[in-house]
Amino acid sequence: MANVLIVYGSTTGNTEWVAGQLSEQIKAKGHTVESVKAGSISPSGLCAGKDLVLFGCSTWGQDEIELQDDFIPLFEAFDSIGASGVKTAVFGCGDEDYTHFCGAVDAITDKLTALGSNVIGGKLKINGDPGDSAEAIKTWGQAVAAAI
Repeated sequence: MANVLIVYGSTTGNTEWVAGQLSEQIKAKGHTVESVKAGSISPSGLCAGKDLVLFGCSTWGQDEIELQDDFIPLFEAFDSIGASGVKTAVFGCGDEDYTHFCGAVDAITDKLTALGSNVIGGKLKINGDPGDSAEAIKTWGQAVAAAI
């Protein structure tokens, strides 16, 4: 049984809903899952003792990538999370009409990779209402859980 942490930033509730769905998928595979809002967790050593850490963040902004407000302080302190050698996965919600559709997912993935994390599962990018992507979320969650 793996120890999994899901950290998410959500303004409208969409990314929080996805985090809940992923939590259920991973728990169904027998793993222990803790899910927390990005604004309520300390970055220092965040990945310590975890077999997998999932990061979820919505994307805002038309001209540049803007991470969800609560996620920004965590992202700015990523150097202290202890991601080197840790399995991670990244998901997020956005609107495909924006120039940088789910750009937060790309920015977080790039930063984790640069820190030496083993990013698994590919990137889960959800357009609009995540309920419309429930099957894709389920499939991605199962794949991530199987890769632990």
